[in-house]
Amino acid sequence: MSMAADTTAEFQAPKPMSTRLDVVHALRSLRKLLADKDDTVQVFEIMRALNGGSTAKGYHKLLDTPQGGKIAYERKEFAAKLMDDAWLDNFAPGTVGAAYRDFIREAGFSADGLADVSRTSLKDVDEPHPYAWFGRRTRDVHDIWHVLTGYSRDALGEACLVAFSYAQTKGLGWALIAVGAAVRAGNAHPYAKAIWQGYQRGKAATWLLGEDYEALMNEPMAAARARLGITPATIYESIPSDFRNEALPKAA
Repeated sequence: MSMAADTTAEFQAPKPMSTRLDVVHALRSLRKLLADKDDTVQVFEIMRALNGGSTAKGYHKLLDTPQGGKIAYERKEFAAKLMDDAWLDNFAPGTVGAAYRDFIREAGFSADGLADVSRTSLKDVDEPHPYAWFGRRTRDVHDIWHVLTGYSRDALGEACLVAFSYAQTKGLGWALIAVGAAVRAGNAHPYAKAIWQGYQRGKAATWLLGEDYEALMNEPMAAARARLGITPATIYESIPSDFRNEALPKAA
């Protein structure tokens, strides 16, 4: 038997990734998330139920960007890079990378921790498939988007970033969470307006999933925001930090 024949025999095509919508499951998960904003598993449950189609479209959109073909060909796993303390320690003060480093260390988070939570719901998240890889890429840059947008990890900051993420990805899961958060938000502060501004900021910005993140992390924060068209979060910043966690009150 020839080598070519052996190669063909050993090849196994990757499993097809589901793009089916499951609205009922998404709504159940949203209710749990609104009752407990720290129940991150429900975020991934909602993503699994609603975002499959947008993930596939996002991957093909990446291929149409100037550097997207190279990024997709290399298919790097960015979470591993974000877990490299030596790499993170090399970023100069004022850069995107330094802001990310300070953000995750102050909060006690890690890219690996978020990846582990995602595996609870997204059983095919580690599949050797282009769509699965693009989904992992979207997951792994979430906290970088936090520092780029200026949204903290409080309830309102997460809701605003969710709205920003919907504008960027067109994932229906992000839209559902943003709308749910806006409906549940109280009236004492302009919570809903801040969330709506998050969507507007995401719509106005450059498509961030097409960026070379290793290069972006070395850019000065102000320069990166200007280049990417990320405007100030004026409404979010106008709300005192002590009140930002009240944007998603506990369910009765």
